[in-house]
Amino acid sequence: MVFTKLKLFSLLTLITCLLVFSASPASAQDSTSTNGSRTVASGQKMKIKGVVTRRDADTFTVRDLNGVDTVVRLDDRTSVKTNGGFLRSGSNFAQTNILRGLNVEVEGRGNGSGELAAEKVRFKESDLRVARAVESRAAPLEERASSTETKLSQVEANAQRLSGQLDELAAVSNAARGGAKAAQDTADAAVAGVNATNARISALDDYEPQSVAAVNFRSGSAVLSPDSKTTLDDIATKALNAKGYVLEVSGFADTNGSVERNRLLSQRRADAVIRYLVENHSIPLRRIITPYGYGETHPVAENTSREGRAQNRRVEIKLLVNKGLTGPAPSMNRSGS
Repeated sequence: MVFTKLKLFSLLTLITCLLVFSASPASAQDSTSTNGSRTVASGQKMKIKGVVTRRDADTFTVRDLNGVDTVVRLDDRTSVKTNGGFLRSGSNFAQTNILRGLNVEVEGRGNGSGELAAEKVRFKESDLRVARAVESRAAPLEERASSTETKLSQVEANAQRLSGQLDELAAVSNAARGGAKAAQDTADAAVAGVNATNARISALDDYEPQSVAAVNFRSGSAVLSPDSKTTLDDIATKALNAKGYVLEVSGFADTNGSVERNRLLSQRRADAVIRYLVENHSIPLRRIITPYGYGETHPVAENTSREGRAQNRRVEIKLLVNKGLTGPAPSMNRSGS
């Protein structure tokens, strides 16, 4: 009887220890807020993979496949290298080569600010070439956006001055005998012109899809078929005849193969579409939004059938047109003219 009690006590002790040890890792996990950002506990070791979405002086933000952002901090001890191949180590790179759009793998520990202090940053040389091309396209777009912002400020200032002039026009029209109605019509037309100008300014950052097309690929392939090229010829013609357009290119894959292989395959398919549009139709790079390979996510059909998988092996091309540039220019029509 004593022996049975001792066995029962030992069993309860073992179960208690297992519960304690199984709970310990959970308390050390990082916390992910509902807005898609991750806070890394101080001292916690972590390894993440994703794409660089933001680059600052000493930090950069990595977004993983689940859409969660992690802020990574760099210091003098951070090792930045490419992944090594067979029987060779990777090449060292300066931290300035960590660019937006670069697929990276980061190892490090959490610091006191909830960031991941990077010890190692690894990436592929091919991904670095793509990120450099993306950065070369993004920089002119940002400069144009800054210039547009300055022009918008000037237009808003002119609109305010015009509003003040409207008040003066209203006072003069009320004082003038027989001209009240004409002055009021002029003031109304001026207000309509200001409102139309403000609406057009507000629409400068608003794009609407004018045309959407998709091209499909064979299993495991990123080669364009003749039918796919015909589809791309058609959307390129529409784009070149449009004003204020950009092209959004997104690659996808079916579920055959690993998740990482499908992500890379979908990126190669998106790159093949861009290369065809640039080389065969001279579409400017500044007109193409940064391409992205979504892998096997966002399927349009079930992957359980051959037909469904064929539909998911695709690249979607959206022709987006800027509302502010394509809309009619505001005008002031004076009554009686």
